[in-house]
Amino acid sequence: MTHASAFSDSALPLFDPETDDVTHVAGQKSPSYLLDHRKRLRARFMQGGAAAMPDYELLELVLFRAIPRQDVKPLARRLLDTFGDFNGVVTASPNRLTQVQGVGDAVVQELKIVEAAAQRLARAKVMQRPVLSSWDALLDYCHTAMAHRETEQFRILFLDRKNVLIADEEQAKGTVDHVPVYPREVVKRALELNASALILVHNHPSGDPTPSQADISMTAQVRDAAGVLGIVLHDHLIIGRGRELSFRATGYL
Repeated sequence: MTHASAFSDSALPLFDPETDDVTHVAGQKSPSYLLDHRKRLRARFMQGGAAAMPDYELLELVLFRAIPRQDVKPLARRLLDTFGDFNGVVTASPNRLTQVQGVGDAVVQELKIVEAAAQRLARAKVMQRPVLSSWDALLDYCHTAMAHRETEQFRILFLDRKNVLIADEEQAKGTVDHVPVYPREVVKRALELNASALILVHNHPSGDPTPSQADISMTAQVRDAAGVLGIVLHDHLIIGRGRELSFRATGYL
């Protein structure tokens, strides 16, 4: 259920970007203490960056744009109580976000913009670059894109002969503990892209990256199907909440 907007149709806000204030038709303005708080928080961010700011203050900065007139600190606290940390809030599904009191379409939109920007920045650090020399960046990207998802997602990273990442594609989505993967489709797509190697990636919403027997069996099937055509399966990464598991490093591959 989406909660009602803070403003009624009869009192539409007029936002002044110069003063960070909102004036209603009746002439009411934001309380001065709210404006002072927002100015102080923005000044701290511009002077010291996000490193010294706790999650709730960084979240407040995001919420300022969506809710220009109210005190957003209580909402920031509710979101963090519900989803755990800043990453959990930003990557939560729109449906779950709107179940939190005070969250409407404007808040969801701002949070999803932040999530999309983070994923694009992380992805830009690995695309068209040799995977082996940017492995940490690749893991960061996988965690940014997948670690907080509530259902399983299966991605394929396609590499050329120099192990440069040429494509990153989501092949399937599943449930909280299963995602369907078809080795024939994986290999078919690799041939279409003229890829020479693959890295499989999927997440475990439970947070535990330990592979299931189905994960191990599927990986072996993809390795064998790709190997027949001279395509190398470099690794299969399982992304948990705080860590990942590499099939290559742990001896499963």
